[in-house]
Formats: sequence, structure tokens, C-alpha cells
Amino acid sequence: MPDVLMPRLSDTMEEGTLSQWLKNVGDAVHKGDVLAEIETDKATMDLESFEDGVLERQLVPAGASVPIGEPVAVIGDGSGTTGPDPEEPGAAAGPAEPVPAALEPPAAPSAAPGAMAVRTSGPTPGAELRTSPLARKLARDHDLDLATIGGSGPQGRITRADVEDAIAQREAGQTAADGSADASAPRPVTGAAPMSAAQDDEVAPLGTIRRIAARRLSESQAVPHFFLTTLVDVERLIAFRAEINAGRAEPGAKVSINDLIVRACAVALRAHPEVNASWGGEVLLQHGHVNIGIAVSTPVGLLVPVVVDADRKTLSAIASETRDLAERARAGHLTLEEMTGGTFTVSNLGMFGIDQFTAVINPPEAAILAVGAATDVPAVRDGRLVAVPMLKITLTVDHRVLDGATAAAFLHDLTGVLEEPLRIVV
Repeated sequence: MPDVLMPRLSDTMEEGTLSQWLKNVGDAVHKGDVLAEIETDKATMDLESFEDGVLERQLVPAGASVPIGEPVAVIGDGSGTTGPDPEEPGAAAGPAEPVPAALEPPAAPSAAPGAMAVRTSGPTPGAELRTSPLARKLARDHDLDLATIGGSGPQGRITRADVEDAIAQREAGQTAADGSADASAPRPVTGAAPMSAAQDDEVAPLGTIRRIAARRLSESQAVPHFFLTTLVDVERLIAFRAEINAGRAEPGAKVSINDLIVRACAVALRAHPEVNASWGGEVLLQHGHVNIGIAVSTPVGLLVPVVVDADRKTLSAIASETRDLAERARAGHLTLEEMTGGTFTVSNLGMFGIDQFTAVINPPEAAILAVGAATDVPAVRDGRLVAVPMLKITLTVDHRVLDGATAAAFLHDLTGVLEEPLRIVV
């Protein structure tokens, strides 16, 4: 009987969440049928069958996170049709067997260092604990009280991973108590334990996108990086934008300042291929395409759709594409291909009135540009004191890929393109 495995759906994917089953145990399936929806760090994708047959077993419940390559279902001829195997990781044989809960809700446990599983608060008074048979067996073997463990499954279900995290946390605490580690020593940010929930706190479970983004951006902090900030005179850029938009009656056809910045970055990256690069371990990877990611805030977390070959597209094409990508990102309709392959990212918070900030590198890219709001500052022009709109931009750089002088040369040329906006369209 062939197993259906959790596929690798993106280059950064390490696990996926089986958000919902679309086929039930006992259903006939054909090659190409969609069995379930898989939520990754980038998008929600279809899990298709590669076999004809009958869905005999679902090995994981909806809502479970599964590492790539692990089985999630079994397809056969129908003779072995059963519910989930109670001894399979993440299995759920029908409704969870209720376990009496403690009378008082315990404090939510701190996750083990580096643990990324979603946690709920402890059980409420009089509630029943939902747990898989394998999780109960692990807890029993390690003398753990299930009532003290937060569940990451649907409706707070306690899974095998939850119990394993609790075991690891207890062992880490015992190590510190034995003196092999200094319990009072400050912990690194990437391994810091989260704050426990207080009685009146509202607990919001992490979605897959926010959870995996948190892990990847924490990993980004291990990259040796530095920051370069400069001021850009955008008086001519704003006038240039107004001139372009003067003949565009449709609001959706207008060019934004961010569109101009994306195009300017593409022009500067084309002239500085060493910045359009990534760290490859023992080599540096200089990319043949200038693909610029645009950071977009969505209800489920930060997404970065990519404008492919931005240096080869017109300003109008970039404006139309970025608008479409941002709208579909917020609606959750982006495809995987539209969020992969970026070589440089632009993050703009100017529309929120932020003057300056530093952005976190989006691995494996070598740099990201943070854009603040344009504000009027006093300047002397032709012997007169006038207000000039100035923009602060900050480049965050992976020091393994670029040195300060190289990054500064790129930022200098980018500033020149923004201050002479005709260079953006040539």
C-alpha cells in the first residue's frame, strides 16, 4: 500500500500543516485528485494523489504539522480501510479519548528553546483534555501530567510533538538545576522562552505563515549584518510621479512612490550585480535575474511576493504587477511561484508615517531596503530657505556577501537614480 508523503512545496519548507482533508477514509481516489490542503510558509497548496485506489487511512488529523517526507495517508485497494493508526505520529482515531482535567488551570508551559509548535493556554476548569493515544503513551512513559501540557492540535488537542516538547523542556530545566548550565545566564533571543499566559490574557494561536516566518527571521539574526542609512532628496521624484499620473484617470492605473523605488532598485542592482547575490556556504551566488520582493502585511502575517525581472519591466508594468500581487497577498490568493526566487527585497513603512527603520534580511538574500516617509526639511536653494521633501532609506546587508564599501557604492548609486528620476525609466 503506497504511503502519501508530505511533499516539499517550496525551497524553504521544512514542514507543512495539513489544514483540511478533502477526501475521507473509504473514498475512491484517482491520480491527480486533491486529497487535502497543505499550508506552508508561503501559501496554501493542494496535496494530490499519485495513485488510483481507495483512501484507506488518514495518518494525521486536520491541523497537524508534519515534516516533509513523513506519511500522512495510505492509499490501497480498500481492503485495509480503517481510521488513523493510533500508533502513527500525529494520528487521531476518531474523537479523542477524554482525559479528566485538573480542577485549576495550570500556567501555560514555556516552550523548549527553539520550539516552534503552536500552544494554547492550559485547560479551563471542568474541561476535558483532548489527546492522541500516542501522546498519552509518551506522557505515561515519562511520568508527565497531560493537564500541564498545552495542545497544538485542533481545539487544543495534545499531540506527540507537544509531549516531546514538554519532555525536552523538563530535561533542559533539570540540566540547569544540576549546575551544568547557568540558569541565571541571559539566553539568546532565538532560544528565549516565551512568556507564560496570565489568567486574563487572550491566547491567539500562531498560523503556519507567522510561525515559520518567525523561525526563519530568527535564523536571519544569526547572519552577520550591518546597516547603512542615507537621505534622499525626493522633490524631483514626487514631481515626476505627479507628471506621470496626470494622464492616468483610473485610480488603479496610477504609479506609487513605492513603484518608483522598486524600479530604481532594479536599475541599481543591474549596475551592481554583486549586491544581487546570496551566501552559498563556500561560494557566493550572483543571480542572473533581478527579482525584487515586496513586503506586504496581511492578516496572517508578512508575505513577500516577487516581481520577477524587475529590471526588464517598464514602470507601468511594475505598478500594475505590484498592485495585483499586494491585493492577492492580502486575500490569500498568491501562488507558490509568486513568492519564490527573490534576490532583493523592499520594505516600505512610509505610508504609516515611519521616518526610519531597519528591516530584517529575508534569507537567503544578501540585502533588504527599508523605506521611511518623505518629510519636509529646511534647505537653502538659490539663497532662500525652503522646505525640501527628504526620504530616509536604510540598507540591511549580509556582511558575508558584501563589504561596507561595496554596499555603500550601491546605496550611493540608488540615491542618484531616485534624485534623477528619468534614470528610472531608461
